[in-house]
Amino acid sequence: MPLIDLTFPTGSLPDKQQVGEELTTALLRAERAPDTDFFRSITWAYLHELPAENVLRAGAPADPPVFRVEATVPQGALSDRRKQEFVEAATAVLKDAAGVGDEDLIRIWVLVNEVPEGNWGAAGNVIHFEQLREAAKAEREKAAEPVS
Repeated sequence: MPLIDLTFPTGSLPDKQQVGEELTTALLRAERAPDTDFFRSITWAYLHELPAENVLRAGAPADPPVFRVEATVPQGALSDRRKQEFVEAATAVLKDAAGVGDEDLIRIWVLVNEVPEGNWGAAGNVIHFEQLREAAKAEREKAAEPVS
């Protein structure tokens, strides 16, 4: 049940929906969640496109533009290695989409926020990480079933 928030200045991403899709894929891969319709349906991305004059660096409009990706995941969903994997993948997505050079990757920040166990609610209920693990297991089993 990850959430992705991408904040960027207007005009800096020619295909923002594609970027949202690629970030979704990157986060599902890092979590080792099955890439199924169910898990995609509970992975939400919010694209916060702000007027360029509202994205500041050193107190002035950021030129060239800066980008912030925040992934919010249940605590325990990403090990340190998997966090690094997501940070690298998210950086690569924005690097390619915005044409950021290797020497300028500091313009892309990726933050991983973990929600403590018992603090995530959906559909009027607290969702526990173990429930998500069980759902992932069921989705993997369903995907492995032969189609008749």
